[in-house]
Amino acid sequence: MKTLVVLGSTGSVGRQTLEVVEAFPERFRVLGLSAASNWKLLAEQALRFRPRVVVIQQEDLYPRLREALPREIEVRAGDRALRELAAHPEADLVVSAIVGLAGLPPTLEALSAGKTVALANKEALVTGGELILRILREKRARILPVDSEHSALFQLLKGHRRREVRRLLLTASGGPFRKRPAESFARITPEEALKHPRWRMGAKITVDSATLMNKGLEVIEAHYLFGIPYSRIEVLIHPESIVHSLVEFRDGSLLAQLALPDMRLPIAYALSYPERLPLPYPRLDLTRSGPLTFEIPDLEKFPCLALAYEAGKSGGFWPVALNAANEVAVEAFLSRRLGFHLIPSLIRETLSRLSFSGKPGNLEEILAADRRARELAYDLVERLCLR
Repeated sequence: MKTLVVLGSTGSVGRQTLEVVEAFPERFRVLGLSAASNWKLLAEQALRFRPRVVVIQQEDLYPRLREALPREIEVRAGDRALRELAAHPEADLVVSAIVGLAGLPPTLEALSAGKTVALANKEALVTGGELILRILREKRARILPVDSEHSALFQLLKGHRRREVRRLLLTASGGPFRKRPAESFARITPEEALKHPRWRMGAKITVDSATLMNKGLEVIEAHYLFGIPYSRIEVLIHPESIVHSLVEFRDGSLLAQLALPDMRLPIAYALSYPERLPLPYPRLDLTRSGPLTFEIPDLEKFPCLALAYEAGKSGGFWPVALNAANEVAVEAFLSRRLGFHLIPSLIRETLSRLSFSGKPGNLEEILAADRRARELAYDLVERLCLR
């Protein structure tokens, strides 16, 4: 039986992780759960799974959560409590499912404690990739990817030498606006952007999928996870979302991983690795799936993907700034302060006004660069809205 800590248990990936746990009670025990502010759902999860510790990051919500739970469950609050939960000595596996840069500090804490981390927070590797690689070498910790595309690549590369790999091919659904004319993007509403054609996800990642920034972040993540240069990581639009990624080898062979678009599959693989669980979920029937199609992404229509490649190749603090500007842009769009069509403009202008040198040496330097980029991006939101 594996003992789990689930960081971000009230989000989309966190909830689906607990679905897998509930389907295999003889395989997994929940030691700890955390949430940013959704104390009601966190309390419901704690009553169902009876963890030893729960953490609510928003400290003023502690009294409500404490009152909702029995005394045998330890209730804590704040960022320090979250980091300590991530490094809990009894945890066999830490599921990092906190959205955005907020997931980086506890992920670093878990890896520094030598934990195996099931990583669903791509921003951790985007912003802290160099630092994470150093910790992985020093502490002999391990990352098991949870994103469906990276889980696919992880499975496809198993047993193969990196020198035999010619290309990694990440697939993208293309989002809800793949066929929508670019000249109509100014009229896109948050409600439209949140209607993803294939996946059920949280608001931020769903908007990122609509702009293709999510795929750009995944390109950076793949670079750090698998040690493949950006020139050999490509993106294919695959609207059916059946092929989750492909690997082309130097002899011309292409290997692909196929499954229905269901996040519980890569989650379960990370939880049970190196075993595979007999999952009780719908299976892919190729005789009914219809044709599988692939397209080259339109970088003029979706420039966020090109911006991510540029930041990744520049390295250093540039992916940190890219992520910060994108988080500000998505937040402004969802609150109706920024048009959908202005998201890439805000990111591009933020990056153009910054200058960095060197590489992040610690978490504090990453957070400082993030603050610089965010402050600038927030200032630019109003200016872009007035154009």
